[in-house]
Amino acid sequence: MKSKPAVKKSKLREWREAIVFAVVVATLFRWSLAEAFVIPTGSMENSLLVGDYLWVSKIHYGTRTPRTPLQIPLTHQKIWGTEIPSYLDWIELPSYRLPGLRKVKRGEPVVFNTPKDLLDPTERPVDLKTYLVKRCVAIGGDVIEIKNQQVYINSGPMVNPAGMKFRYQVITKEELQPRALSRLGLDSEDFWFLGKTNDGKAVYSMLLTPQQLNDVNAASYKISVESASDEKGGFPLYPAVMDGVWSLNHYGPLTIPQKGMTIAVNDSTLNFYGEFIEKYEGHKAVKIADGQLEINGKPANEYTFQQDYYFMMGDSRDNSIDSRYWGLVPEDHILGKPLFIWFSVNKDGKWLDKVRWERLFTSIK
Repeated sequence: MKSKPAVKKSKLREWREAIVFAVVVATLFRWSLAEAFVIPTGSMENSLLVGDYLWVSKIHYGTRTPRTPLQIPLTHQKIWGTEIPSYLDWIELPSYRLPGLRKVKRGEPVVFNTPKDLLDPTERPVDLKTYLVKRCVAIGGDVIEIKNQQVYINSGPMVNPAGMKFRYQVITKEELQPRALSRLGLDSEDFWFLGKTNDGKAVYSMLLTPQQLNDVNAASYKISVESASDEKGGFPLYPAVMDGVWSLNHYGPLTIPQKGMTIAVNDSTLNFYGEFIEKYEGHKAVKIADGQLEINGKPANEYTFQQDYYFMMGDSRDNSIDSRYWGLVPEDHILGKPLFIWFSVNKDGKWLDKVRWERLFTSIK
């Protein structure tokens, strides 16, 4: 019996199969092992800069199984270059976390899906919410408090990130030249020219590290430097009941829930944690009213949390929309750990200076 001759594939079919194979492999790699991200805003400066490209490990904290299967591969939220959603929410699967290398540690940068995007209120499945990178300053079970800009965890001062920044109003004798700003290590994300006074002095808003603050104070062109920190960014603080009582630099104390922690149900605890019980604990029906909690139709006098929570903050403290505004990050919103910067683009640079060569393949702390 003669075997049938092999059918020769057309070039078009070979290319199609190669592209499909590449997309499948890239999608599986991106889902299970690691993913690349770019820093779009200055909330983590100077630890992470706008234009840094990060390699983020998903196996450190455990890979999450997909929750929204009906989406275009290698996209997030929208089709590239358009405002068209890249997914359909007709099917939403339960999500599980595979075993990881370890849990999130206090003090390290973390990539996660924000529980509440204050700039884009569109409701999306968890795995399609906006990605953010912030520093985890408190984990489940911690008590966080901020006093006069210093973060305290369980009554002890947190070790501050080396590049931590705060906002200052700086008045100089005249408008500063680009060279003077560059010598201070400031780029277009770090300062805003606010205008001139009646007598011609220049007024700036600057985000400065302690070293940059010293440099400005020592400069011959400086007239005055005043703290402009604690100016709220147009959003109420979390929890809403403490907005106006707490501030960005005088915040807490606040206990961060951890899995298995039980609280009494009353007006106070529901004001602090009710939103998270309602939205992120996996219950089908939650009713909160007049200091009372009902779960699936049954009244509850106490509540035990089903997962860990985290408090995240940006290193540029006055240029970060973080947990002080939108609250706690649930465990199932955690995506991965940034490992290193594999590329970095300086939008203010020219020619070869467009690339921050010194940041390539540097580890993230």
